[in-house]
Amino acid sequence: MSDIFREVEEDVRRDKLEKFWKQYGGLVIGLVVLVLLAVAGYQGWQRYQASQRAKDAAQFMAAEKARSPQEAAKDFADLTPKAGAGYVLLSRLEQANALLAAGQKKDAIALYTDIAGQDQGSIGAVARIRAGWAEADTASRADLENLLRPLNDNANAWRFLAREILAYSDWRAGKVLAASGEFNQLAADNNAPDSLRNRTRAFAQFLAGGGATKVGDVPPLAPPPAPGTPPTQEAPIQKTSGQP
Repeated sequence: MSDIFREVEEDVRRDKLEKFWKQYGGLVIGLVVLVLLAVAGYQGWQRYQASQRAKDAAQFMAAEKARSPQEAAKDFADLTPKAGAGYVLLSRLEQANALLAAGQKKDAIALYTDIAGQDQGSIGAVARIRAGWAEADTASRADLENLLRPLNDNANAWRFLAREILAYSDWRAGKVLAASGEFNQLAADNNAPDSLRNRTRAFAQFLAGGGATKVGDVPPLAPPPAPGTPPTQEAPIQKTSGQP
């Protein structure tokens, strides 16, 4: 008896499965095809992105090997519109570096400043620091403070590099005591990078040793004698009593 019930149950299930497949079979097949296409598309997109990143990296490295700063600036400028998102800011930063090396200081600073305004991460911070050093000899303390303000915060890891620029600016402005105090403070900060502490300590010692004091000018060399002028004879050394 149990076998009969089992057969009936199986027939019922078969009928239900056939009805379901007739009604929804096309939809199920369509969904499977869509899933397969989505997977294939995603994998293809990943391969395309990997290919683009490799292409961007090759072009970036080629630009870095340019024979002159002028060529490098042009190569990085050409790469920026074509580069992927990961290389756009890097290419612009290298373009600014090349412009500065080529002597186009104004253009370099403008590009550094623009990058810093677009990016709040490491690349933007590097751009601010480079712009600060590019202007450190000419810009006012107030202008440098405005440029470096986003970095000059006690919670910002870039604060030490920003404060080094400000200390240098004070020294250039003749504020030796203020600069000396700033350099000493940086040199004594255990949270600062070792290389920066060494630099600022050396500068503080330079200032403490009177390095900022003008002690006079080196006298100019005597002009060469005119052609035909007999050589000048040195006066004989007179011997004093007791000398052999």
